[in-house]
Amino acid sequence: MRALITGGAGFIGSHLAEELLRRGDLVYVIDDLSTGRLENLANVMSSPRFGVAVETILNETVMDRLVSECDIIYHLAAAVGVELIVSKPVEVIQTNILGSDMVLKLANRYLKKVVITSTSEIYGKSNHVPFKENDDRVLGPTTKNRWSYSSSKAIDEFLALAYHKEKKLEVVIARLFNTVGPRQTGRYGMVLPRFVVQALKGEPITVYNDGSMIRCFTYVSDVVDAMINLAHHQEAVGNIFNIGSTEAISIKDLAVKIKQITNSDSPIKYVPYDEAYEQGFEDMAIRIPDLSKIKTLIGYQPSINLDGILDKVIEYFSTERLKF
Repeated sequence: MRALITGGAGFIGSHLAEELLRRGDLVYVIDDLSTGRLENLANVMSSPRFGVAVETILNETVMDRLVSECDIIYHLAAAVGVELIVSKPVEVIQTNILGSDMVLKLANRYLKKVVITSTSEIYGKSNHVPFKENDDRVLGPTTKNRWSYSSSKAIDEFLALAYHKEKKLEVVIARLFNTVGPRQTGRYGMVLPRFVVQALKGEPITVYNDGSMIRCFTYVSDVVDAMINLAHHQEAVGNIFNIGSTEAISIKDLAVKIKQITNSDSPIKYVPYDEAYEQGFEDMAIRIPDLSKIKTLIGYQPSINLDGILDKVIEYFSTERLKF
């Protein structure tokens, strides 16, 4: 199998590349390195079954060649992270929508299956938990940049499903819930790596707002395995699947837990949303996925709980301290 991974030098993409190579696939990655890093691919660079293009997926000439030569596309390239959403909304909207449009157009040209990564942000401010794939969406007004990411990813989903309905293109949509693990950076607002680095450095652990937000964290290897299994299951085509964990924790309790595990002297500092992001910032109060659909189809069950995740992430950053 010849796989193309867009955004493959990113956190999830690099782990996906490693797993596909381990399974015997040929893997090609395209990434503009806006948020990804070639260092993430250090473990696979020497493989004769691996290649990488440092280029934007909006370059149709390059993408046409890559798509024509692959069997399946894992589309991970996207502008992500709350800080990026707030500071560069034009980039977020254009990257997500135009990038997915390019991938789907070329996939349809060459009849290639596409696995598109979407997000739990799709559900917006809904409190109807756990979230089911066919639930209604509840979003804030268009005057809030916060909801541009959710809306742009929703357009990605609409477009993918439209290609499937009208053109019979094989598409699978994976909605990811707070994927974490080694190589993830806290630079763009990702909370778990930010907390761990702050704790290890003895800096204040910055909890935004009152920390009451509820999240479920999923280890990257569980997400990667689920994406690959969905890609190879014909009944997944034309469908949307939540991928995540149902082990919930509040952000303030996560901060306390990380402080304890790392034996850190870091104080926990509460920062208002207006100071952390922008005036009038809104967030999702709770994110818990309903996993019954993916469990029924592929028997999905997260293999690593939150304590195990924290051990792995803390170990990773403890060995990477000079690179903070």
